[in-house]
Amino acid sequence: MSSDQRFFDFLKERIGLDVTSVGPAIIERAVRQRSTASNALTADEYWHTLQGSRDEQQALIEAVIVPETWFFRYPESFATLAKLASKRLAEINNMRALRILSLPCSTGEEPYSIAMALLDAGLKPHQFKVEGMDVSPLSVEKARRALYGKNSFRGQDIAFRDRYFTAENDGYRLSSRVLDQVRLQVGNLLDPALLAHEPPYDFVFCRNLLIYFDQPTQTQVFEVLKRLTHVDGVLFIGPAEGSLLGRFGMRSIGIPQSFAFNRQHEAQPEPLPTFVPAPLPVPQVVRNVLPPPVIKRPFASIPRTAPAAKTSDSETATLLANIAALANEGKSAEARAACESYLRSHEPVAQVFCWLGLLSDVAGSVLEAQGFYRKALYLEPQHPDALMHLAALLQSQGDSVGARRLQDRAARSERAADSERKR
Repeated sequence: MSSDQRFFDFLKERIGLDVTSVGPAIIERAVRQRSTASNALTADEYWHTLQGSRDEQQALIEAVIVPETWFFRYPESFATLAKLASKRLAEINNMRALRILSLPCSTGEEPYSIAMALLDAGLKPHQFKVEGMDVSPLSVEKARRALYGKNSFRGQDIAFRDRYFTAENDGYRLSSRVLDQVRLQVGNLLDPALLAHEPPYDFVFCRNLLIYFDQPTQTQVFEVLKRLTHVDGVLFIGPAEGSLLGRFGMRSIGIPQSFAFNRQHEAQPEPLPTFVPAPLPVPQVVRNVLPPPVIKRPFASIPRTAPAAKTSDSETATLLANIAALANEGKSAEARAACESYLRSHEPVAQVFCWLGLLSDVAGSVLEAQGFYRKALYLEPQHPDALMHLAALLQSQGDSVGARRLQDRAARSERAADSERKR
């Protein structure tokens, strides 16, 4: 039922979701759930219900959106924000409060983390205000309730919980001094008039969203983000989105692991590539984890205590899924250890090296990341994610020719894969 293109097109139009970025299975499952809930027996029957009910339209969107967030995710971003906020206040002579925007704000962990970080940095309540916005009314309502379970507190440093939360039943209630700094509302980044009458923001957080859009939607959304961000402001994005902002004429502010960008006034933006791959899930940065030394020869640094074992396709898929799960949970050290354990006891596969490359990339170890991506391509020359992630690294280092060559290879690989699927 749910493979009907109409449902994919509906979600693309309403929230910009590119089905290839998440895979059709997620959307198919959501459509099945809502079809059952609405007692629809056929695809046409559910489509008719969907078209006639705004509530059902929102319910389908909510079924597709699965919030995955926690307090102080990517902690270096908040440390960087605190430093930049004090500097920005000095630049404007404390004549007004700083304006900070978080979108999508999901269930509130990010905008509240922003407020806590600035309070911890010594800013007074009158010196900043935070706005959070999300397309999901249910997520915004949960954020307003400000009652969180243990899953919202991850990582090694959760001392902030003692400062700003009180235990309540099986959860933790956020302090009113943080709530008072944050205003939450429903809004859609696909709306070109979003916050049109508001002055621009000094800092904008928009993380892990652009990677779920196709190129035209990325361009549309970036124009909105550019309008919302002050000309001297800073835009914080997700680890996998840096290459996208580079192509839109933004530049990194140069603080490792902050994923912070500002406008590049002198250089003209480069043309968009012809291909944007579905991204690998992005692991959280883990502090105080030293990366292993740079690897110069393929497979040389990975000791083998026993001959590599042959594994079935299903076993390989299970082991790779475990690595992905660890990375998605922000357990970068554990994900790296799982990759290295796999390589010690099994034949090498490109996907494991691609994961090691992304983990190193996020940790700021550029040369090491390049080595791992090249190992993946040694094993699988047309591995699409390795091609595009390595292309992004080369682009960031000024090697536009090398980056374009890899992007072209990835595009050819994707076209070939499409041809195979159509047979």
